[in-house]
Amino acid sequence: MHHVMFDIDGTLVESYEIDSQCFIEAVKDITGLSINSDWSKYQHVTDSGILNEVLLSDGCPNKEEIKIKVKQLFLKKLKASLAHQPVKEVLGASAFLKLLESKNNVVVSLATGGWRESAILKLESAGINFSSIPLVSSNDHHSRIEIMKRASEIVANNQCPCTYFGDGTWDKEASSQLGYKFVLVGSKFSHNPSIINFQSTQSALACIGL
Repeated sequence: MHHVMFDIDGTLVESYEIDSQCFIEAVKDITGLSINSDWSKYQHVTDSGILNEVLLSDGCPNKEEIKIKVKQLFLKKLKASLAHQPVKEVLGASAFLKLLESKNNVVVSLATGGWRESAILKLESAGINFSSIPLVSSNDHHSRIEIMKRASEIVANNQCPCTYFGDGTWDKEASSQLGYKFVLVGSKFSHNPSIINFQSTQSALACIGL
């Protein structure tokens, strides 16, 4: 049995830029803080992890209240942006998910550093059907490693090898710590194995070992 886990932004959906922009704007509007958009500089590259670190470093009072307000504004901005211009799937992503789900020796999960509500908005905007795929997000934990571990526990009880498709260095680092095979989607950095998108299903399947 193979467990195949996917990131969302930049991996399944071309939403990385708009997601980052809405997040930065929401933090600025609520807190007045201009945050570092180099996500690799944060300890936990997740929506809740970044926000925790920003508020902690600023010594901001009423943190829980501010977190709620930032998230609400972020979702409002994201909805408005998607209504104006829907995002697209990474080429072949939807078909590849369907292919994997059709196999009796594969289980599939989604593990994203974004909040669940925003992940759903982006997947639906891109036309990706994920109704039968477990989704673990920043709602569940601020640590990407813990998010990925929970996804594995849900679908495979940590009992089978896992391949993680992601687009960030933080995805690679988390996969390494968990002992997962990492497949880079896109070309943000150099890594092997990698794919540009999912148009060649044979190439993507070969990365998993199928």
